[in-house]
Amino acid sequence: MRLTELFNSRRFVLSIEMFPPKTAESGESLKRSLLSLNRFHPAFVSCTYGAGGSTRGQTLDWCQWIQQTLQCPAMAHFTCVSSTVTELSAWLDEAWQAGVRNIMSLRGDPPAGQQVFTAAEGGLSHASELTALIRRRYPDMGIGVAGYPEKHVEAASMDSDLQHLKTKVDAGADAIFTQLFFINDSFLKFRDQCSALGIHVPIVPGIMPITDFARIRRITAMCGSVIPAELSNRLEAVKEDSAAQFEIGVEYAIRQCQQLQAAGVPGIHFYALNKSDACERILQALNLPVA
Repeated sequence: MRLTELFNSRRFVLSIEMFPPKTAESGESLKRSLLSLNRFHPAFVSCTYGAGGSTRGQTLDWCQWIQQTLQCPAMAHFTCVSSTVTELSAWLDEAWQAGVRNIMSLRGDPPAGQQVFTAAEGGLSHASELTALIRRRYPDMGIGVAGYPEKHVEAASMDSDLQHLKTKVDAGADAIFTQLFFINDSFLKFRDQCSALGIHVPIVPGIMPITDFARIRRITAMCGSVIPAELSNRLEAVKEDSAAQFEIGVEYAIRQCQQLQAAGVPGIHFYALNKSDACERILQALNLPVA
């Protein structure tokens, strides 16, 4: 089932994001986490595409496992990094043949050691170009793209970032999934800005529960997301207590998600970091149906 069908058939589209694990042991742990989260009937589970396409084979393997074992649609992440159009087209063919019907279309981060993204010779430079390629090659593919409520770190301004987002939507995107954020007002302002610009596809907030403050600080330093001072101070005060960090982070995420639900979001996309405990606590608090 492609994205447009999922959004048309559900009042609330819950989705979970995972990444291909590096070891057999972590793979088994991930399977247990996904089986546990599957009780909450996610509309789909997405699987990331490693730096430079390093895990793209595993991405499709995991998408097939998700669809066969969880009986849940999978979304494969897909980037422009280090690939020619011919290579990108071949991977798309492989994904379609593997039964994947939804793609998260992303430019991708610069390869390790590079500060600025440079397209491969014969490749693509922007997610909008990749989105257009997917739509041309597979008109029936569901396509998600990324949105940045607090601006992409490389964008010159919020206005230019929004214009680029509109280009991605006009190229064929079915839905927008946002970068993680911790200030709901930033998301709501972003949603209004998108509407004013004529962007009318579903805009889904991306939520990453804070379970390890040091890890979240590293992530937000790279992506530019802002942690509110009050929340940061509370977490800093318990930086040696992992259990306390987990409780503070989960409680904050529950309130954040409840407020977003009240604001009428079409769903929530959880960056689960391959674990289930925090998301399960949040989903139970949101009173979503459990199998």
